[in-house]
Amino acid sequence: MSKAFGIVNFSNTQIQVKGLQSYRPIGAFSFLGRYRIIDFPISNMSNSGIDHIQVYVQRKPRSLAEHLGTGRHYNINSKRGKLHLLFSESGMDNDIYNNDISAYLENMDCIESVHYPYVVIAPNNMIYAMDYDSLLQAHIASGADITLLYHSVDNAKESFLNCNFLNLNRQKGVLSIEQNRGSAKNRNIFMDTYVMKKELFIDLVYRAKKISSMYSLLDIVNKACEEMDIRGISHRGYFAAISDFKSYYDANLSLIDSKVADSLFDEDWPIYTKTNDSCPTQYFDTASVRNSVVSNGCLIEGSIEHSVIGRGCVIKKGAIVKDCILLPDSVVGEGVHIEAQVVDKHARVLHAKEIIASPQSPGYVRREDIL
Repeated sequence: MSKAFGIVNFSNTQIQVKGLQSYRPIGAFSFLGRYRIIDFPISNMSNSGIDHIQVYVQRKPRSLAEHLGTGRHYNINSKRGKLHLLFSESGMDNDIYNNDISAYLENMDCIESVHYPYVVIAPNNMIYAMDYDSLLQAHIASGADITLLYHSVDNAKESFLNCNFLNLNRQKGVLSIEQNRGSAKNRNIFMDTYVMKKELFIDLVYRAKKISSMYSLLDIVNKACEEMDIRGISHRGYFAAISDFKSYYDANLSLIDSKVADSLFDEDWPIYTKTNDSCPTQYFDTASVRNSVVSNGCLIEGSIEHSVIGRGCVIKKGAIVKDCILLPDSVVGEGVHIEAQVVDKHARVLHAKEIIASPQSPGYVRREDIL
């Protein structure tokens, strides 16, 4: 693909993931032990032939900047490609003004200097596989002003509550974009993915700023439904939106099932990530592991069941880890029993013998905690 550049946008202010988001942006969240969530949109772009990618970050950029590096691990063309990390710094005292439109305006010179006629905009908090080249070609063939990607679900009453959905007519024209408030089970969940001409994108940014400093890209596109030809295209396959703590927990554990994982991971559509040279995981005689994903560099002496274990974790003898997500370099001490917990990076659970919650309401162990 040589007609489009990519933008990976940060999540809107209604997306709040308790605990984890205090330390890093959602795109930098560890996922399935070895990935970060931002690996998915960038890999989609790279696999689709998009070599110029702008990643916008709203706050706490360090972990994201360290993970992205030069972007070489995403198989971006080294001669003409570029992964550009861009920051939003205005309105930091009030999040309602520190939105994506503000970030685009601050970095407008970077947008205007890109010599591609189209832009593909994807979120940093949604996990799916998508060929953006086919999406772009469908957009061009339709003659639409803007194309939006959506995923049809039948569990919108209890899930995707901080997401938005598309109201479509019979021709897949977008009538409006509304927040999902759980009033119906069948919804076309908007995947916060846009395709449009670069000139139109720039015009919408300035138009949004003129209307209100609180306007986001979603707001101005929703308003444009009245006057523009905006179409929806349906997505098939695995889709997860990290919109709150529970959705992060559920998305990780859902991919332990190999059949579910097969709907996301494809050998012909690799998900790239930053790797390291840590040693393989060591399983001791007392170790027991069932139905789990365990990353490299771990030391396992205890029992693990239906859990995701990040890189470099230590699970001591007699420990029981069930229905948990352990982020990298966390430690579960000897004889400790934890269930339905997200244990943050570098946290150590050593003295508390039982930390048990329900998978319907999982708990969280902060990274500073020594329990």
